[in-house]
Amino acid sequence: MDNSGVHPDKAPDNQYIRICSECDLVHHHVPVARGQTAYCKRCGKTLYRGHSYALERSLAFAVCGLAFFAVANVAPLLIFSMQGNSNANLLIDGGLEFLKTDYWFLGLLVLFASVIAPFLLLCVIILMVAPVLMGRAPVVSGALFRAYARLRPWAMGEIFIIGIIVAYVKLSDFADVFVGTALFGFMGMVISSVLALLYLDPRELWLRIEANRS
Repeated sequence: MDNSGVHPDKAPDNQYIRICSECDLVHHHVPVARGQTAYCKRCGKTLYRGHSYALERSLAFAVCGLAFFAVANVAPLLIFSMQGNSNANLLIDGGLEFLKTDYWFLGLLVLFASVIAPFLLLCVIILMVAPVLMGRAPVVSGALFRAYARLRPWAMGEIFIIGIIVAYVKLSDFADVFVGTALFGFMGMVISSVLALLYLDPRELWLRIEANRS
Protein backbone atom coordinates (compact mmCIF):
# COMPACT_ATOMS: atom_id res chain seq x y z
CA MET A 1 0.00 0.00 0.00
CA ASP A 2 1.29 3.46 -0.89
CA ASN A 3 0.12 6.98 -0.17
CA SER A 4 -2.07 7.19 -3.26
CA GLY A 5 -4.23 4.11 -2.91
CA VAL A 6 -5.48 1.21 -0.80
CA HIS A 7 -6.66 -2.31 -1.49
CA PRO A 8 -9.75 -3.04 0.68
CA ASP A 9 -9.56 -6.49 2.25
CA LYS A 10 -10.39 -7.22 5.86
CA ALA A 11 -12.92 -5.18 7.81
CA PRO A 12 -15.45 -5.68 10.62
CA ASP A 13 -18.46 -7.82 9.74
CA ASN A 14 -20.81 -4.85 9.91
CA GLN A 15 -18.97 -2.98 7.17
CA TYR A 16 -20.42 -2.56 3.70
CA ILE A 17 -19.06 -4.39 0.69
CA ARG A 18 -17.90 -3.27 -2.75
CA ILE A 19 -18.11 -5.37 -5.89
CA CYS A 20 -15.58 -4.66 -8.62
CA SER A 21 -17.38 -3.73 -11.84
CA GLU A 22 -14.57 -5.29 -13.87
CA CYS A 23 -13.97 -8.72 -12.31
CA ASP A 24 -16.86 -8.98 -9.76
CA LEU A 25 -14.53 -9.53 -6.82
CA VAL A 26 -16.17 -8.69 -3.48
CA HIS A 27 -14.29 -6.30 -1.16
CA HIS A 28 -15.02 -4.92 2.27
CA HIS A 29 -15.67 -1.20 2.13
CA VAL A 30 -12.82 0.55 3.91
CA PRO A 31 -13.01 4.36 4.27
CA VAL A 32 -10.15 6.11 2.48
CA ALA A 33 -8.61 9.48 3.24
CA ARG A 34 -9.10 12.49 1.02
CA GLY A 35 -7.03 12.17 -2.12
CA GLN A 36 -6.65 8.39 -1.80
CA THR A 37 -8.12 5.75 -4.09
CA ALA A 38 -9.28 2.20 -3.37
CA TYR A 39 -8.35 -0.36 -6.01
CA CYS A 40 -9.48 -3.90 -6.71
CA LYS A 41 -6.86 -6.27 -5.31
CA ARG A 42 -7.35 -8.67 -8.24
CA CYS A 43 -7.51 -6.52 -11.39
CA GLY A 44 -6.46 -3.10 -10.07
CA LYS A 45 -9.60 -1.26 -11.24
CA THR A 46 -10.62 1.81 -9.26
CA LEU A 47 -13.38 1.00 -6.77
CA TYR A 48 -13.90 4.41 -5.16
CA ARG A 49 -12.04 7.56 -4.28
CA GLY A 50 -11.77 9.74 -1.21
CA HIS A 51 -12.84 13.14 -2.52
CA SER A 52 -12.25 16.28 -0.52
CA TYR A 53 -15.54 17.64 0.85
CA ALA A 54 -17.39 15.09 -1.29
CA LEU A 55 -20.83 15.51 0.32
CA GLU A 56 -20.55 19.29 0.29
CA ARG A 57 -19.71 19.23 -3.42
CA SER A 58 -22.53 16.82 -4.16
CA LEU A 59 -25.04 19.07 -2.41
CA ALA A 60 -23.72 22.18 -4.17
CA PHE A 61 -23.97 20.57 -7.60
CA ALA A 62 -27.47 19.26 -6.83
CA VAL A 63 -28.66 22.76 -5.90
CA CYS A 64 -27.05 24.15 -9.06
CA GLY A 65 -28.80 21.42 -11.03
CA LEU A 66 -32.19 22.52 -9.70
CA ALA A 67 -31.43 26.12 -10.69
CA PHE A 68 -30.53 25.02 -14.20
CA PHE A 69 -33.64 22.83 -14.25
CA ALA A 70 -35.82 25.89 -13.62
CA VAL A 71 -34.20 27.71 -16.53
CA ALA A 72 -34.62 24.67 -18.77
CA ASN A 73 -38.36 24.54 -18.15
CA VAL A 74 -39.36 28.21 -18.39
CA ALA A 75 -37.28 29.33 -21.39
CA PRO A 76 -37.68 28.24 -25.03
CA LEU A 77 -35.79 25.11 -26.06
CA LEU A 78 -35.75 25.50 -29.84
CA ILE A 79 -37.13 28.32 -31.96
CA PHE A 80 -38.33 27.56 -35.49
CA SER A 81 -38.76 30.12 -38.26
CA MET A 82 -40.16 29.21 -41.68
CA GLN A 83 -41.76 31.48 -44.28
CA GLY A 84 -42.04 34.33 -41.83
CA ASN A 85 -43.72 32.27 -39.11
CA SER A 86 -41.92 31.60 -35.84
CA ASN A 87 -42.68 29.05 -33.17
CA ALA A 88 -40.90 28.23 -29.91
CA ASN A 89 -41.27 25.06 -27.87
CA LEU A 90 -40.53 24.19 -24.27
CA LEU A 91 -38.78 21.17 -22.82
CA ILE A 92 -42.02 19.41 -21.92
CA ASP A 93 -43.72 20.04 -25.26
CA GLY A 94 -42.32 16.91 -26.90
CA GLY A 95 -43.83 14.62 -24.29
CA LEU A 96 -47.11 16.56 -24.25
CA GLU A 97 -47.50 16.21 -28.00
CA PHE A 98 -47.11 12.45 -27.74
CA LEU A 99 -49.80 12.39 -25.04
CA LYS A 100 -52.27 13.83 -27.56
CA THR A 101 -51.74 10.91 -29.93
CA ASP A 102 -52.01 7.14 -29.76
CA TYR A 103 -48.43 7.08 -28.49
CA TRP A 104 -49.40 8.42 -25.06
CA PHE A 105 -47.26 5.79 -23.31
CA LEU A 106 -44.20 7.07 -25.20
CA GLY A 107 -45.14 10.59 -24.10
CA LEU A 108 -45.21 9.51 -20.46
CA LEU A 109 -41.84 7.83 -20.90
CA VAL A 110 -40.29 10.95 -22.49
CA LEU A 111 -41.66 13.21 -19.76
CA PHE A 112 -40.47 10.90 -17.00
CA ALA A 113 -36.95 10.36 -18.37
CA SER A 114 -36.30 13.96 -19.43
CA VAL A 115 -38.14 16.01 -16.81
CA ILE A 116 -39.59 14.13 -13.84
CA ALA A 117 -36.78 11.67 -13.04
CA PRO A 118 -33.90 14.24 -13.22
CA PHE A 119 -35.87 16.65 -11.01
CA LEU A 120 -36.77 14.02 -8.43
CA LEU A 121 -33.22 12.66 -8.36
CA LEU A 122 -31.77 16.09 -7.57
CA CYS A 123 -34.39 16.61 -4.85
CA VAL A 124 -33.59 13.21 -3.32
CA ILE A 125 -29.87 14.00 -3.24
CA ILE A 126 -30.54 17.29 -1.46
CA LEU A 127 -32.91 15.67 1.05
CA MET A 128 -30.33 12.97 1.82
CA VAL A 129 -27.20 15.11 2.04
CA ALA A 130 -28.39 18.41 3.57
CA PRO A 131 -29.52 16.95 6.94
CA VAL A 132 -26.29 14.93 7.24
CA LEU A 133 -24.14 18.03 6.77
CA MET A 134 -26.18 19.72 9.50
CA GLY A 135 -25.43 16.86 11.89
CA ARG A 136 -28.80 15.17 11.61
CA ALA A 137 -30.16 12.04 9.95
CA PRO A 138 -32.93 12.22 7.31
CA VAL A 139 -36.29 11.23 8.76
CA VAL A 140 -37.06 8.78 5.94
CA SER A 141 -33.51 7.86 5.00
CA GLY A 142 -34.42 4.32 3.93
CA ALA A 143 -37.11 5.54 1.54
CA LEU A 144 -34.78 8.20 0.15
CA PHE A 145 -32.06 5.65 -0.56
CA ARG A 146 -34.55 3.37 -2.32
CA ALA A 147 -35.82 6.29 -4.40
CA TYR A 148 -32.23 7.23 -5.25
CA ALA A 149 -31.46 3.70 -6.47
CA ARG A 150 -34.61 3.53 -8.59
CA LEU A 151 -34.41 7.00 -10.10
CA ARG A 152 -30.74 7.03 -11.03
CA PRO A 153 -31.04 4.69 -14.07
CA TRP A 154 -33.96 6.79 -15.39
CA ALA A 155 -32.24 10.19 -15.26
CA MET A 156 -30.97 10.11 -18.85
CA GLY A 157 -30.71 13.78 -19.69
CA GLU A 158 -27.59 13.26 -21.79
CA ILE A 159 -29.57 10.98 -24.14
CA PHE A 160 -32.21 13.70 -24.49
CA ILE A 161 -29.51 16.22 -25.43
CA ILE A 162 -28.37 13.92 -28.26
CA GLY A 163 -31.98 13.76 -29.46
CA ILE A 164 -32.22 17.54 -29.46
CA ILE A 165 -29.01 17.83 -31.50
CA VAL A 166 -30.34 15.33 -34.04
CA ALA A 167 -33.63 17.23 -34.29
CA TYR A 168 -31.74 20.49 -34.73
CA VAL A 169 -29.71 19.07 -37.64
CA LYS A 170 -32.75 17.52 -39.35
CA LEU A 171 -35.00 20.57 -39.00
CA SER A 172 -32.28 22.91 -40.25
CA ASP A 173 -32.73 21.37 -43.71
CA PHE A 174 -36.08 23.09 -44.28
CA ALA A 175 -36.40 25.79 -41.59
CA ASP A 176 -34.35 28.28 -39.63
CA VAL A 177 -33.74 26.78 -36.21
CA PHE A 178 -32.34 28.72 -33.27
CA VAL A 179 -31.16 27.32 -29.96
CA GLY A 180 -33.08 28.66 -26.98
CA THR A 181 -31.87 29.42 -23.48
CA ALA A 182 -33.52 26.24 -22.18
CA LEU A 183 -31.00 24.07 -24.00
CA PHE A 184 -28.11 25.66 -22.11
CA GLY A 185 -30.08 25.33 -18.89
CA PHE A 186 -30.76 21.67 -19.60
CA MET A 187 -27.10 21.01 -20.40
CA GLY A 188 -26.14 22.74 -17.17
CA MET A 189 -28.59 20.54 -15.27
CA VAL A 190 -27.16 17.38 -16.83
CA ILE A 191 -23.56 18.36 -16.05
CA SER A 192 -24.49 19.35 -12.49
CA SER A 193 -26.36 16.08 -11.98
CA VAL A 194 -23.40 14.02 -13.22
CA LEU A 195 -21.06 15.85 -10.84
CA ALA A 196 -23.48 15.52 -7.93
CA LEU A 197 -23.63 11.77 -8.51
CA LEU A 198 -19.87 11.57 -8.96
CA TYR A 199 -19.17 13.01 -5.51
CA LEU A 200 -22.02 11.19 -3.77
CA ASP A 201 -20.97 7.91 -2.19
CA PRO A 202 -24.14 6.26 -0.83
CA ARG A 203 -22.17 4.00 1.52
CA GLU A 204 -20.18 6.84 3.03
CA LEU A 205 -23.40 8.82 3.33
CA TRP A 206 -25.12 5.96 5.14
CA LEU A 207 -22.21 5.64 7.55
CA ARG A 208 -22.51 9.36 8.29
CA ILE A 209 -26.24 8.94 8.88
CA GLU A 210 -25.66 6.12 11.35
CA ALA A 211 -22.99 8.20 13.11
CA ASN A 212 -25.45 11.12 13.43
CA ARG A 213 -28.08 8.80 14.89
CA SER A 214 -25.78 7.47 17.61
